[in-house]
Amino acid sequence: MPDPAYTIIGPTRSRTARVLWTLEELGLAYEHLPSLPQAEDVRALNPSGKVPVLVADGVPITDSVAIMQFLADRHGGLTHPAGSIDRAHQDGLSHLILDEMDALLWTAARHSFILPPEMRLPAIKPSLMWEYARNLERIAARLGKGPWLMGEAFTIPDMLLAHCVGWARAAKFPDPPAAIAEHHARATARPAWARAMRG
Repeated sequence: MPDPAYTIIGPTRSRTARVLWTLEELGLAYEHLPSLPQAEDVRALNPSGKVPVLVADGVPITDSVAIMQFLADRHGGLTHPAGSIDRAHQDGLSHLILDEMDALLWTAARHSFILPPEMRLPAIKPSLMWEYARNLERIAARLGKGPWLMGEAFTIPDMLLAHCVGWARAAKFPDPPAAIAEHHARATARPAWARAMRG
């Protein structure tokens, strides 16, 4: 039975990159529409206007990590089985990265160019950068023997970590510790990453 058709909506230079990477890692066929946040076709599928949006079997799915985990579960890759102890640890790592990296980067972006100018607080950014650097040291300690966060298996939290490190570099956040920089280099050397970034 052939894989279902997927449509992923959102520009590559956004959290959409994570979903494109997931699709490429899993070897799935998809159509990519690089619509910007708040575009009419995005709002028709997600009232918040946020990207990415994945259309699967005619149904829109929102939030990059929810989409990634849905694809991983559905196609049996990049994840440990639901209900396993390894999956609990994997999900814990995903949430850790979202809480301690993604949330800080998103807040900095909001106060840089997303919020209306009168609502931006540029003075918050040094605090966010300090917290990010502190959090990276704790995440680096979770790398263990590697080469990936869950050991030998390349999983969703590895993709989240690598994407956030790239985002942080573009936002001029502090450089990561050596262990995380090495992880980022390994992750972004994967052929699926290169294919996703051509989107």
